Amino acid sequence: MAQGQGFGFGLGKIKELQDAFQKAQQVQQGAKVLQEELETMEIPGQSENGLVTVYLSGNQEPRGIEIDPALLSQDLEIVAGSILEAMKAAYDASTETMRGKMEELTMALNISSM
Repeated sequence: MAQGQGFGFGLGKIKELQDAFQKAQQVQQGAKVLQEELETMEIPGQSENGLVTVYLSGNQEPRGIEIDPALLSQDLEIVAGSILEAMKAAYDASTETMRGKMEELTMALNISSM
């Protein structure tokens, strides 16, 4: 090793490292806030016939279901199909909400390139 070169970890590198640690702390805090927000959401998904609505949190946790009594006079296959449609719609909406919130977080922290 040449004299005066040290380990190549000068002040500029220390500043970059400090910035990286600070950014990591911001990401951690932002993720915690986002997690809390997603847990409190109720995102609906509805069957095509509009007779079933399923509610999920932003983390895809089941929150509730509403079934129009008129649906219960239908064949079991129609009832099951309507519930499944509503579940899929709620899941898709919840997933899209989570994705959008994550994008907002990364853009706000200016880490979209990570």
